[in-house]
Order: sequence, then C-alpha cells, then structure tokens
Amino acid sequence: MSFDAQLQADIAQIESALAAYLSCETGEGYDRIFEAAKYSALAGGKRLRPVILLAFCRLCGGDTHKAMPFACALEMIHTYSLIHDDLPCMDDDDLRRGRPTNHKVFGEATAILAGDGLLTRAFEVAAGAAGLPAPQVLHCIRLLGENAGMNGMIGGQVLDLASEQQHIPLDRLRLLQKLKTGCLIRAACEVGCVAAGQEDELLLAKAREYGEKLGLAFQIQDDILDIEGDASVLGKSIGKDARDEKSTFPSLLGLEECRALVKQLTGEAVGALEAFGGSVFLTELALRLVERVN
Repeated sequence: MSFDAQLQADIAQIESALAAYLSCETGEGYDRIFEAAKYSALAGGKRLRPVILLAFCRLCGGDTHKAMPFACALEMIHTYSLIHDDLPCMDDDDLRRGRPTNHKVFGEATAILAGDGLLTRAFEVAAGAAGLPAPQVLHCIRLLGENAGMNGMIGGQVLDLASEQQHIPLDRLRLLQKLKTGCLIRAACEVGCVAAGQEDELLLAKAREYGEKLGLAFQIQDDILDIEGDASVLGKSIGKDARDEKSTFPSLLGLEECRALVKQLTGEAVGALEAFGGSVFLTELALRLVERVN
C-alpha cells in the first residue's frame, strides 16, 4: 500500500472509532457536553499522534485494531489540551483547525468541562482495550499518563505560561517544547510498540528517540509557520508568538538556522528507525512534516 493510501486508511479508521467512542449521549439533559467534545475532537486535523501509534504497532507486528483504543485515547488527550490551551486564561485564541475555538462556540465553562471530559474518557477507552494481556494494557495506560501529566505535557504548558513576555535561554526552550509538544508524540511511538507486545528496551528507546526528534522538528516548523504561514491554510491564528512576546526557536536562532535544524532532527529521527530495520511509512511521514505548510 502506498504512503498516501495507508495514511488515509488509518485516518478513516481513527475518525470512525473516535466518533463511536464519543457518541454516548444519554438524553438526560447534559448532552451538550458530548456536542462540545465532539465539536473539537471530530474537527479534523492531521491525526499525527494516533497515526504514528498505529504505524509503530504495525512495524512491531501488532494488530492495529487492538491498538485503536490507545490511538483514540491519545487523540482525545491531545484535543483536550488544545481546548484548554485556547482558553483566554492561557493562549487566548479564537481559531483552531479552521473553526472558532471551543470556548467561542460553547462558552468557557463548557469548554473546560469538554476538555475534562475528553481527558477522562481517554483513560476509560484505554482501560477498555480488548484482546490484549492486562499487563500490556496497564503499561500503555501508564505511558499515556506519564507523558500527558505534570512531568510531561502539562509541565511543558506550565513552562510555556511562565515564559511569556520574557527572554529564555535555548536549553529552557528545548525543555519546554520537549515536554509540551514532544511528550505526546513520544508516547505515540512507545505505546504503539507496547500495544504490539514489543518490550525490548533498545527498540523502545529508539522509538522514543524517533518521537523526541520528530516532536522537536515539528515544533520548530510550527514556530516557522507562525511567522511565515497562512492562517487560512494553517487553520489557526498566526503571529501569536510575537503578540505574546514568547521566546521561540526563530527568535533565538533565526529562520535559516531553524530550517537547517528541522532537517537535521528529521534525519536523526529517520536514523532511529534503523533499529527496526527501517520503516518506509514512518520515514515518509517524517520527511513530509519537514515540508508541511499546515
């Protein structure tokens, strides 16, 4: 199967599974929360994290249908973080995935609860994964929690808020983005392996390396697009970093060095796949992200 065909097949399955997992309305008077959660979760997007998770599961010889609950759980966690990140008390953004942000449509209180609901539903879905040994399921749940939590994505968000309107050194920025952006991408790689039954520490370390390198390259490209991108193509506001006076990779390194760094990190990510005998799909995915415009 070609890269594009595999990518579209994976995304279609992810979309279908997400819709099923979030269609649990009761008719008891609080169904607006399901509407709000689905508004953001089913709004499209690249589905990068669940796609990577399924690709690593496939690479390790696993059954992607059995890994789908973890892929959807990861996408729910990512979407909850976007809903909360867009709130006025955080990044205060009006546009996400080409549509008004959740709080602009449903109000701040419901948006907060929609994010809370997606986070909670994520672990409910992951815990219900069928056909896998309990230790495997538990390992996957632990990885999701570790990478989404206070020593992972949330820790990065805290650093991000603390870094507004001030100049921070490059090593601090690297840590911020390793946590905020990189952890969920790293989780996708490792959970995909574990869901396939792969527990070899060397291979898990190489999967994490792919995720960390790709995550940093992805964020630097995001910083570049915040300067040079087109909001109608990106589906979100541009110029936010300058508006919020945030230190970014371009502000510290300049655009040309950032472009070179994205290519270097992408090459290192692809190199990590050699431990698995290589992966045409994951290699192509990394290379396409270097050239992305959204």
